[in-house]
Amino acid sequence: MSEVSTAPAVTGNYTIDPVHSRIGFSVRHMMVSKVRGQFNEYSGSGYFDAEDPSQSHAELTIKASSIDTHNPDRDTHLRSNDFLAMDEYPEITFKSTKVEPGAGGRFSVTGDLTIRGVTKPVTLDLEYLGSTTDPWGNQRLGFEGGTKINRRDWGVNWNTTLEAGGVVVSDNVDLEIEIEAVKAS
Repeated sequence: MSEVSTAPAVTGNYTIDPVHSRIGFSVRHMMVSKVRGQFNEYSGSGYFDAEDPSQSHAELTIKASSIDTHNPDRDTHLRSNDFLAMDEYPEITFKSTKVEPGAGGRFSVTGDLTIRGVTKPVTLDLEYLGSTTDPWGNQRLGFEGGTKINRRDWGVNWNTTLEAGGVVVSDNVDLEIEIEAVKAS
């Protein structure tokens, strides 16, 4: 991993490269396995300050209709009012409010996550993966990490109790973030 402090050339404005990034999630299903999925349409940008990371910030907008768990029937249900209510709330957003550097290229990025019109603070634990110049002369950098949220905090309450105990979908959702971003020229 590249040390952030030795790379002031990476300081600047960035845009997420959606072809080389992933915004995903996993959730416990019937208490015995996990369902994984991702959002296929999103955009984001931000400012990264390698010398003073606390001055960094980021924004992300996700199209709720782009949810993809590789099961069309489940995806339709997730888009419905039982879950994301995408007709009324077509976007999920995140806007950072605070960036705190940690040891070993790690960062805590706190911000406002809005799902179904409900905004709550969350903190993402991210690792800086380094930076490079691509073959076309563009500066790129990478981060990965995530956080755990309780979906009920955002009004995503649907569930069914199992006959043997437990529920169909756990309340906790692991959000997974893998970002490659390109520096603005």
